[in-house]
Amino acid sequence: MAQERTWRKSTYSGGSGDSECVEVSLAQDVCVRDSKNAGGAVLTFSAGAWQALVGQVKAPS
Repeated sequence: MAQERTWRKSTYSGGSGDSECVEVSLAQDVCVRDSKNAGGAVLTFSAGAWQALVGQVKAPS
């Protein structure tokens, strides 16, 4: 499943192939993985849960 997806890195990480960060794949669900270990564990969120998480991260403290 994870290999068939399109993954992207944050532009804040430099977005280059050698930067180490998390990668996100957006589809019907949202998957997040560690770029250093692309074949490793993947966190999967529903679209609604991902939107809630991003909303909380962006919310003023």
